[in-house]
Amino acid sequence: MSEMREKRSASDTIGFAILAAVMLSAAFVAGYLTHALRGGDAASYPLLIEVRSILNSNYLGDLPPDSILQYGAVRGMVSAVGDPYTVFLEPASQELETQSLQGAFGGIGVNLRQDESGAVVLSPYPDLPAARAGVQEGDVLVAVDGTLIVPEITLDEISALVRGPEGTEVTITIKRGIGPPLKFTMKRQIIEIPSVTGRVLDEDPALGLVAISRFSEKTPAEVQRAIDDLQAKGVTSIVLDLRGNGGGLLNSAVDTAGVFLDGGAILIEAKRGKPENTFTASGKGAGTELPLVVLVNHGTASAAEILAGALRDRGRGPLIGQTTFGKGSVQLIFTLSDHSSVHVTNARWYTPGHTGIDAVGLKPDIELQPGTDGSDPELERAIQYLQSQ
Repeated sequence: MSEMREKRSASDTIGFAILAAVMLSAAFVAGYLTHALRGGDAASYPLLIEVRSILNSNYLGDLPPDSILQYGAVRGMVSAVGDPYTVFLEPASQELETQSLQGAFGGIGVNLRQDESGAVVLSPYPDLPAARAGVQEGDVLVAVDGTLIVPEITLDEISALVRGPEGTEVTITIKRGIGPPLKFTMKRQIIEIPSVTGRVLDEDPALGLVAISRFSEKTPAEVQRAIDDLQAKGVTSIVLDLRGNGGGLLNSAVDTAGVFLDGGAILIEAKRGKPENTFTASGKGAGTELPLVVLVNHGTASAAEILAGALRDRGRGPLIGQTTFGKGSVQLIFTLSDHSSVHVTNARWYTPGHTGIDAVGLKPDIELQPGTDGSDPELERAIQYLQSQ
């Protein structure tokens, strides 16, 4: 699940309104602030040095590069904390997560996937650089700027090779059928990653569906635009779909909640050795008067649970679906010198009614199981609820 993130500098606390972001480049709104790990030195971990010496002297094969051994040691240290959300991300994964939550990146507009044989298969998106250059569905990626795609390289690392600053060139080599390899050179452009979709429901033109897939820097503005568009089409009530939303930026969830609230509490944050801190909506949101229902399921997590819990506790609308995932913690993001990162659980949060959800989730007001025949009983029940109001 995506994490809730809070932004810090080495010397300041920046504040809740500019909490840090990462994905699946550092900086959304104000951006990531770089941190260095402090405390401890080589003398604190003599066994690491001892084991490295033993490997150097005795291992039969070739040892991996120093960076790989170091990453393994860091992963082991972080894992020993015993918290599933205190984690280490290598540079490629850190960069992809950052870009995803930023809502845009420099790329060529192509989806990467591995087939059963391990080959990296391309699916170009229409009207973007890869498709315009001639890349076709099913092409197999062979190399990126001369770097061969070998089994040891991860999809995250490949994506990092393909992506880059807007306007820069990238050359990919592909294999198509039985013919010789083909090369395509193209300029990267900004690829938008929308987090919100909205539509008028076919069942009732007065009802609109707003679905949020994750909480990026752009989500509050995207929600506002979706509501404005739906209201212009005659929509008077909203179904807010948070099913499968694994979370994202904490400040994004707070700002999105503010769209539907008239001031007041959104969440309560608790940190070790500090008094609880209540975060509130800044004022009357544009969607405050709209009747609302919230759809949730087991994949609704983290920042999505903040929004769902706030709207339910504040009386804005019931939750319909299944019990949510149950991630009620906030992570600080420490960006390391090589652009890898450590995510450290730093706080727990509670709903406005001081309900904790960590490991238990939010139980829906109207509990329904998902359809197994292509139907959507949760949406059907939400429509019935809004039509009865």
